[in-house]
Amino acid sequence: MKFITAIIQPDVLHQVHQALIDAEISRITVSRCTGHGQQEDIELYRGQEVTPDLIPKIRIDIACNDEFAEIAIEAILSAARHGDGQIGDGKIFVRDLADCIRIRTGERGSKAI
Repeated sequence: MKFITAIIQPDVLHQVHQALIDAEISRITVSRCTGHGQQEDIELYRGQEVTPDLIPKIRIDIACNDEFAEIAIEAILSAARHGDGQIGDGKIFVRDLADCIRIRTGERGSKAI
């Protein structure tokens, strides 16, 4: 089992969501978040270096069985990239998921996903 976290720009959420649905991945969690990646826009304000504010982003979490991990990653990549790619398009993190437990039934592992 894998746990996939994608940090994307808000303007591509609809496209990413649709790409995941088209790939038959519908169990996702979406959260608003803020962050700052490679954007090194340090500005001068009254002679002081000022780091810009945190940038609004969207976080998508997906718990899936191993066979769906690459499918989910490809769907996110194809829908979240702006053109040929721009700084700030986002990141995808993939981690092993030790266990998943459905609270309602107590099922564990891949059945619970």
